Amino acid sequence: MTTAQADDELWSAIGDPSRRRVLDLLVSNGEVSASWLAGHVPFSRQAVSKHLVVLEQAGLISRRKQGREVLYHVEAGRLDQATRAMADLAAQWDRRLATIKRLAEAAHAENKKRQTRRTTT
Repeated sequence: MTTAQADDELWSAIGDPSRRRVLDLLVSNGEVSASWLAGHVPFSRQAVSKHLVVLEQAGLISRRKQGREVLYHVEAGRLDQATRAMADLAAQWDRRLATIKRLAEAAHAENKKRQTRRTTT
């Protein structure tokens, strides 16, 4: 899988509020079962299972079998990567928005100059 594909899976996984809720519960509570998660969210056990699959495919969580139960836990390294990726993306947008602001301010200043020249001539 390419980096771009992995990033797409990451953004898709964390873009859904229900998956973020599942991820938050895993971060807060450590290793838990899908049944435990289903008891702490306002959606079905089946929906929890689907969200867990997406989170696992994105590398954000892993599972291990303990007896008959499957326990899920957060992959801290991938979560750190996600945090850094979001910070990088935010910085890129901050730079873009600052550029747009400068261009808009320059255009506004130029328009004011033109208006002033028209009224004085």
